Amino acid sequence: MHFSSGINRPPYEAQDAFLQITSGCSHGDCAFCTFYKDAPFRISPIETVEEDIKELASGWYYPFNRIYLQGADPFIAPYDYLKKVADLIHKYLPNVKSIGGYARVDNVRNKTVEQLRDLVKEGYSNFYFGNETGDDYLLERMNKGYRAEDVVRYMSMLDEAGMEYIMNFLGGLGGHNYGLSHAQKSAEVINQLHPTMVYASELTLFPDTPLSKDVKEGLFTDATEEERFVEMKEFINCLTTPTVFKAEHVTIPVPVRGRLPEDKQDMIGLLDRLIERAKAGELKHFRDNVAGL
Repeated sequence: MHFSSGINRPPYEAQDAFLQITSGCSHGDCAFCTFYKDAPFRISPIETVEEDIKELASGWYYPFNRIYLQGADPFIAPYDYLKKVADLIHKYLPNVKSIGGYARVDNVRNKTVEQLRDLVKEGYSNFYFGNETGDDYLLERMNKGYRAEDVVRYMSMLDEAGMEYIMNFLGGLGGHNYGLSHAQKSAEVINQLHPTMVYASELTLFPDTPLSKDVKEGLFTDATEEERFVEMKEFINCLTTPTVFKAEHVTIPVPVRGRLPEDKQDMIGLLDRLIERAKAGELKHFRDNVAGL
């Protein structure tokens, strides 16, 4: 198997098989991320992808029913290429029913709604879009490369095509004293859309990122644990679109999960208790000991 960096996937995709079709990140400039810094962006030759699919088919762990594509944003690949990948997967791995992976919001830009519909028929579903926020100030501050209106535009194309997808909320992204705006504007964007799930994780500062440099220079102050839970509470409270909410990432000390709107008050109640624990300083050690994602 050809992998240019370590396997990267959300916790809930642990039972999938993994296939690299891109390496690196097509953007590679987000202020808080250096995960793919050692892997230049490229789309894998289709011959290499076919070799890896054949290897998956011969492995002891087959059959599996989902492929999780590797690379920061494999959905950047053009329609024709993704169609070829799906055809090869179905040829050699007939048990596979769905194909997912990470994606950037602007990965949708090079596809039409009709092409997206065709990709749905090929099994592409529930890509994890790292939108992180709906706040234009933060999108620019973190050098995401698009605006909130772009998030709505491109995700609406997926809705029109009938393609299921997952969106991300990155807690703490605004730092100290900026959580409520981040939460409210992110919910405002997502409320215009229909994701199957909103998956929350928390900003964690790692060395060698531009954001860590800003911290050293006094230009950014990390949010406190109390602020993070207040922010998540506000985000959930503002969400009105029916969806599943999960905050069970390694960067979150206590999982928060439920279906919206049915479980909203239960989640808010849990967050109220976590806010009190954070005020008492009980969770401070957790953030200090997050060593990896």
